[in-house]
Amino acid sequence: MSLFTIVAIVVAVIVVAGVVISVLAVSRRRRLQHRFGPEYDRLVGERDSKLKAEAELTGRERRVRDLDIHPLTASARADYADQWAAIQAQFVDAPDKAVSAAQVLVVAVMGERGYPANDHDQILADLSVEHAGTLVGYRSAEQTSESAASGAASTEDLRLAMIDYRALFRDLLGEPADVGTGAATDPELAIVADDVAPDRDADDVAPDRDAEDVAPDRDADDVSPDPDEGQLAETWRAAAVSDLMADQPSPLPNGSARAEVAT
Repeated sequence: MSLFTIVAIVVAVIVVAGVVISVLAVSRRRRLQHRFGPEYDRLVGERDSKLKAEAELTGRERRVRDLDIHPLTASARADYADQWAAIQAQFVDAPDKAVSAAQVLVVAVMGERGYPANDHDQILADLSVEHAGTLVGYRSAEQTSESAASGAASTEDLRLAMIDYRALFRDLLGEPADVGTGAATDPELAIVADDVAPDRDADDVAPDRDAEDVAPDRDADDVSPDPDEGQLAETWRAAAVSDLMADQPSPLPNGSARAEVAT
């Protein structure tokens, strides 16, 4: 075999090997992008290199494979769902306390699933492997919880934090996580009881119309009396609670409830 032939074969092997490596690299990149979603982009921005970010994400996958991550039992899911329903109902009258309780409950579910909870950054890294789709919202909810502790969070901030906590909570329970569903218009967390001011003075209430104000072709007896202030406040409070609890948990086979929420 001539030297030229040997060189040609070596070059051909190198070219083929380069093509294979390139194809494998592209395939791995696409797989990681699909699995980690926005977490992939966030990490690439932090590491300033796709290769470094991809190496770290691959390392996360290896770590989580070695952890004892397991699904919840049916009874545990039902119990946690009942706890969430109670916390969500509390949001009407005490949104800050509800958000704080929601954060604690989500962390409890993480621990029950087998995620080590001794390092905050490590928890987020571990969660990103199977729950990357809800991790952006969870990070945002944690920031809101910190703001709420200092009294700097608005009711709207707290409402959105509840929705973000709920998304990861449902994901951890193995239910569809309501991600990207227009959280700003989510009905069951849209009304807060404080929107109604039950201590308004009676003078602030518009006077009832006299029967003469009714169109002349209607009898005064046909006009329903206007509700008084107490009735009005009670009606609005009932509407608030009804909206918040509009999608109450449906029964599970064992008779417990699941916290199904509107998307």
